[in-house]
Amino acid sequence: MTTGVRRRMGVEERRQQLIGVALELFARRSPDEVSIDEIAAAAGISRPLVYHYFPGKLSLYEAALQRAAHDLASRFEEPHEGSLGGRLLRVMRRFFDFVDEHGPGFSALMRGGPAVGSSATNALIDSVRQVAYEQILSHLRVTDPPARLELLVRSWISLVESTALIWLDGRRIPRAELETQLVHSFAALAAVGAAYDEEMTALLRHMLKDEPNDGPFTDLAARLIVLAS
Repeated sequence: MTTGVRRRMGVEERRQQLIGVALELFARRSPDEVSIDEIAAAAGISRPLVYHYFPGKLSLYEAALQRAAHDLASRFEEPHEGSLGGRLLRVMRRFFDFVDEHGPGFSALMRGGPAVGSSATNALIDSVRQVAYEQILSHLRVTDPPARLELLVRSWISLVESTALIWLDGRRIPRAELETQLVHSFAALAAVGAAYDEEMTALLRHMLKDEPNDGPFTDLAARLIVLAS
């Protein structure tokens, strides 16, 4: 038989609960549109108690976005198995899973704003980009990237971000098509770099060496051949 007495949470447990509640609200609306009163009500506590655990509204936002940033960065982790095209496609699927789950919060985080435009949150965004950059280099087996390769990878990461933001505005293109298109874009950028640089040529050959007949890079080549015919 239960007594109906609510269990008292410890400080860290309550903090984590509030962060989770804030993230759930951010998934439906921009952080700027979510008030401390709403977070308190969703957590079942008073507004003053929220301020007991977080000194201000921005500090709660930053803590919530830090958790989201760690989650987003983890989406770029992928075992070094199979073709590069297949690995990138799996990463894109997980990335868009996150975008789907945290749409308004993701949009606000990437576009900036009063609640999320602090130096701390900007650093979080940069840390996610850096994780993505390092993960891709590791799959290419490159530790000291030449200038063209660094430009390629960082440009592609920016393309992924901007594509996700545009897609969120109306979702007019099927998500699966965009995921494949972004993998194709990586190969296309690599091909352009290879046209100007011998190191990039060797890298492109390495990328295509283990690509299966039904892989995304092979699919791109087939589509380009049809266009040229």
